[in-house]
Amino acid sequence: MQVSTKPVKSVIITGGNSGLGYYCAEAIAQSGQDWHIIIASRNLPRVEAAVRKLMAETEYPHIEGMALDLASLASVRQFAQDFITGERPPLQAIVCNAGLQVVSDTLYTEDGFEMTFGVNHLGHFLLVNLLLPQLSDRSRIAFVSSDVHDPDKNTGMPHPHYQNAKALAFPMGHDNQMNIGNTGRVRYTTSKLCNVLCAYELSRRLKQQQSKITVNVFNPGLMGDTQLARDYSQAEISTLMADISPSVIEQAKDSKTMGGALARLILDRSLNHVTGKYFDGLEETRSSDESYDEQKAAELWESSAELVKIH
Repeated sequence: MQVSTKPVKSVIITGGNSGLGYYCAEAIAQSGQDWHIIIASRNLPRVEAAVRKLMAETEYPHIEGMALDLASLASVRQFAQDFITGERPPLQAIVCNAGLQVVSDTLYTEDGFEMTFGVNHLGHFLLVNLLLPQLSDRSRIAFVSSDVHDPDKNTGMPHPHYQNAKALAFPMGHDNQMNIGNTGRVRYTTSKLCNVLCAYELSRRLKQQQSKITVNVFNPGLMGDTQLARDYSQAEISTLMADISPSVIEQAKDSKTMGGALARLILDRSLNHVTGKYFDGLEETRSSDESYDEQKAAELWESSAELVKIH
C-alpha cells in the first residue's frame, strides 16, 4: 500500500476522466510527490467515477473531481472561483489537456464561439489567465497540442489555417459547408497550432515579468485508444488512416505511456528552468515554423483576451 502524507501542492488536469489526462493523473498519484490532484471535466458523474477508480487503482487518496465546461466562460469562471475559495494546497501546476474535434457540423459554445476553437483554445486561455495569480513560484503549465499543427508532419490531417482569432471564433457563413468534415479537421489542426502559439506567448510574457513559472507544450503523437475521433464516420476514419504515413502508424502510442510522459512535464526536477519548449513525448524538439511567429502569437493573445473579456 502506498504511504501518503498530506499534500502540499495542487495540480489541475482538464479532461482527466479518461485517456491521456487520466493516465497523467495516475502517474502523478504514483509519483510520491504529495500532490492534491484535481480532475476537471464537464461531466461530473464521469469525473467522480474516474476519481474513485484512480483512488482504488493507485491507493492514493488525495484526488478530487470538479466540474469544468470549457465551452462555457461562466463555467470556467465558476471553476476558478471555486478553486480560489476552497481549502486546497497552493496551486503549482495546470495541465491543459481537454480537447475535442467536431467534423460533422458547425457547433457553437454557450458564448457563441465556434466549438473547436472555443474549447481547445479559448476555454483554456481564460482558465490559465484566471488562475495565474494563484500559481506559486516555480509552478508549471503544460498545454497538450498535437503534431497535426505542423504541415511538415505526415499526419493525414489538413494543414492549419490561421488568419486571426476572431475569424476562428466566428467563422463566416458557409465556410465550405459542402465539405464540413474537412473544414472541421482544419479547425482542429488550427486549434492545436493555437495551443502552441499561446504557450510560447505566455512563456515570453512570464519571462518579461521575471516569473519562474514555466510553460511548455506536449505532443502525445498518434494514440489508437482515445475518443478524439468519436465524431468521425467509419468511412472518414478509413480515409484518414489511408492518408497517414505508415511510419506514423507504426510509432503509435497508447494513452497510458503518453500520460506518463505528460506527467513528466509536471514532475521532473530536471525541467525546473525549461520553458517555452515543445516536447514530442519525452523528447524536446521543434514545433512548426509557424508556431514561432511572435506577431501571430501576440495577436492571438490580445484578441483572445478581448473575446473572453479579461482586458
